[in-house]
Amino acid sequence: MTHDPYNAFIDLDPAASFGTGPLCDVTVGAKSNIAIKGLPWTGGMAHRRDVVAMQDAPSVAALRAAGAKILGTLNMHEAALGAVTDNAFYGRTHNPHHMGFTPGGSSGGSGAAVAAGLCDLALGTDTLGSVRIPAAYCGVYGLKPTHRAIDDRGMLFLDARFDTIGPLARDMAMIKRAWAVLGNGGSSAPLTRLLTLRDLAGVECEPAVLAAYQAAIVALDMPLAEIDLPANTSTIRTTALASAGRALIVDLGENRPQASSELKGVLQAVERIPENPEMLAATQAALVEALGDDGVLLMPTTPHAAFAHGSRAPATQADFTGLANVAGMPALALPSGRDASGMPVSVQIMGPAASEPALIAIARKLDLALNAYAPPPPLGET
Repeated sequence: MTHDPYNAFIDLDPAASFGTGPLCDVTVGAKSNIAIKGLPWTGGMAHRRDVVAMQDAPSVAALRAAGAKILGTLNMHEAALGAVTDNAFYGRTHNPHHMGFTPGGSSGGSGAAVAAGLCDLALGTDTLGSVRIPAAYCGVYGLKPTHRAIDDRGMLFLDARFDTIGPLARDMAMIKRAWAVLGNGGSSAPLTRLLTLRDLAGVECEPAVLAAYQAAIVALDMPLAEIDLPANTSTIRTTALASAGRALIVDLGENRPQASSELKGVLQAVERIPENPEMLAATQAALVEALGDDGVLLMPTTPHAAFAHGSRAPATQADFTGLANVAGMPALALPSGRDASGMPVSVQIMGPAASEPALIAIARKLDLALNAYAPPPPLGET
């Protein structure tokens, strides 16, 4: 690995080496809530700084067995409850497309490391978009698999009802290679119906995001139908976020006082949000019915491009991404263009449960049509 000016990596394995197998040319970083044997297993939290993983998480072990070189752990938003990766204990991670801008989160180090070419493949975790939001902001590719499709042992959960481990990479070929090692197969039966949210569920999107989304509809060239959700996306996102926050409160237990002031404030806020499992269940049921076994839902990944660290994070960051987690379905984010300042924008496609091979095939087709991937500018020009 070259010098890391983005603060993407936190701990490195000095003995890291390539093995033999289908990934013998691939370097890997893993989010710091995923166990790498012999390295701190922090989850971005201060009270875990001295906790060292005794063995690899199965996902890491699978990549290592396939020959990949496991470089080390990647920075993340504290406890995975946030989407900017400005960590009070491990520092701020910068977006390689613009120093001083967020790479997203909570897998911000994963998105930044891949975009900057510090590793070929990164593992992140996704609760309400924490793989796909960094992929969008950093202009790379990110797959959130079907719930539990990748072995999630050795991961520090935020909310086990929503969490999945997922890969990020600079191209779809690497996503496909990673899935062949990490995944449990899935169906390659064609997805033949294109679905969109009616009026994008009322979520306000930046012009570049809308233009890229419309271009993706044209590029896919599939029979199109609009669907409605049983609640607005902000209600779905807020309710799911509160569920994740309550789960974290239980996990933190007596360690809660050691959290940052920011995280303490978030946890206090989510405790005031009413629980509504019925609404989340209705959302899941509506999406399962709409997609059936042959539908694919196209949405923007985020309604906006990355923004400056220290500015207020848009509340709608996870309005689109959170739907796949609530439904337990796979979703894949890919670059779709640039905004007026040159920052990446992204679209995502979401398929039925266990449709990863078919979803990857559609994403590769869409990626060729959009031809939107571009590496970040050289350091010093951002």
